[in-house]
Formats: sequence, structure tokens, C-alpha cells
Amino acid sequence: MYTLFDSFFSPTRVVVVSEERLQQAEKELKENQLRVIDNRIDELTAYRANLAKQIAPACEKPGTDLDALDGGTHDG
Repeated sequence: MYTLFDSFFSPTRVVVVSEERLQQAEKELKENQLRVIDNRIDELTAYRANLAKQIAPACEKPGTDLDALDGGTHDG
């Protein structure tokens, strides 16, 4: 008969892995982490460029938009 506590007292499982397979798995994990970081850097770079484009028009000389409306020049 199976009880709730049988799963708590089950024998432990031991998995034997060769040193080479362990090193290969660690290498693959680190390579995957590098790919994730590179992808994130690309996303952030694109986002930064987009923000820089949005900010650029705001950094123009103040009053130029009003000068265009009234046909005059900005006197300061």
C-alpha cells in the first residue's frame, strides 16, 4: 500500500557522470550564458539608439520652432 510518506523515505538516487561530460556540460552552460548576455546587449544598444534619436530633436536650439511659425529669427 502506498502512503504519503513513502516518497519522503525513498532511497536516494546516485548518478555517476564522467569528468569529461561534466566539463562539457559546464562549457555549454557558459556558452549559453554568453549568448544570452550578447543578445541582451544588442537589445539594449538598439533601445539606446532609439532613445538617442528621440532626444536629438529636443536638444535643438530653443525657440526654433517658434521662429518657424512667425517667420522671424531667434534674438535670444
